[in-house]
Amino acid sequence: MFAGLFAALAVLFGAFGAHGLKAKLTPEMLAVYQTGVQYHMWHALGLAIVGVTALHWPQLNALRWAGGLMIVGIVLFSGSLYALALTNVKILGAITPFGGLAFIAAWIVFAVSVWKSS
Repeated sequence: MFAGLFAALAVLFGAFGAHGLKAKLTPEMLAVYQTGVQYHMWHALGLAIVGVTALHWPQLNALRWAGGLMIVGIVLFSGSLYALALTNVKILGAITPFGGLAFIAAWIVFAVSVWKSS
């Protein structure tokens, strides 16, 4: 459910950026916004991978952590980039690394949990 919701939002935000913001943002801020969209979509797909994996190994409780960390990463990483691009408030960029760390942690938790189950 979360994978589909976040993927739909990524497409919506991407279309908004391409059509609604192109003339309003500087090329630099548009690139920041698009980076948010790109990571948003990749991690929505990551959520789908985590979900499908959980169907095969429902005993792996760590997969819930991996999915939760991906959601946190999308909100913090992509959300802060969207906000930065739209407001040009530079301090919002300080939030972005926390989202990146959540993404990294999510993939590590995912990999370790699957490796241990094999």
